[in-house]
Amino acid sequence: MERYVNPLTDFGFKKLFGSEPNKLLLIDFLNQILPDRKIQNLTYASTERQGLTEVDRKAIFDLYCVGDQGERFIVEMQKAKQNFFKDRSVFYASFPIQEQGKKNQWDYKLEPVYSVGILDFIFDDHKEDTELLHIVELKNQRCEVFYDKLKFVYLELPKFKKKEEDLETHFDKWMYIFTHLSQLQDRPAKLQNRIFRKLFEAAEIAKFTPKEREAYEESLKYYRDIKNVVDTSRQEGREEGREERNIEIAQQMKNEGFTIGQIKKVTGLSDVDIENL
Repeated sequence: MERYVNPLTDFGFKKLFGSEPNKLLLIDFLNQILPDRKIQNLTYASTERQGLTEVDRKAIFDLYCVGDQGERFIVEMQKAKQNFFKDRSVFYASFPIQEQGKKNQWDYKLEPVYSVGILDFIFDDHKEDTELLHIVELKNQRCEVFYDKLKFVYLELPKFKKKEEDLETHFDKWMYIFTHLSQLQDRPAKLQNRIFRKLFEAAEIAKFTPKEREAYEESLKYYRDIKNVVDTSRQEGREEGREERNIEIAQQMKNEGFTIGQIKKVTGLSDVDIENL
């Protein structure tokens, strides 16, 4: 039986990083991956945003926070590849930009927006790239930063291969947490820092209430079912194109009783495409 929660599940991710008692965990993690910002404090905001028109579908973030300096952070856990994932990231980033608009007199000054994606997959165009942390900015033709208040940060977790004895930096330790936490039975010697002591205490399944335990089991089943569908698709050679592959995954998920919302989040297909399967 697993002792610690799987942080890649919806429940596990929000339990460790999306609750007020564990806010320090999210702050510490973000401070390891953001290139130009050290967060002292942040506030959780509503994760639901409604588009300005009927055409805009409702955008629901995994985590949405506002920093002590007014900066906005969208933090998303993505379990499987989907069509137009980068487009989706840009679309989501537009919401915390738009909400800063003020009526009447306004000089258009914006606070920074950071879109953070924790990915349980590797981008097709990054397969040969060993670097797992990607920081994307708007630049001009001379690679000079044109606008420094919008950044996209991506972590490709499958690229992290270090073992416990190889952990050197604080960043390494966080990557090890994401990729190994649910497999551990005790806290490793290299993860004795105060922040990780807090994390392991929050992650211990035995301390969950019966309601939390039930929610986690449901979330874990969902995570495993998605992994099984994606792995089966890969093994059966259905990767001729991302579109075809996502249709195959959506069809399998639909057959297994997943909701349209769950299928859409994994595959990126539209409601109409899913309904027509």
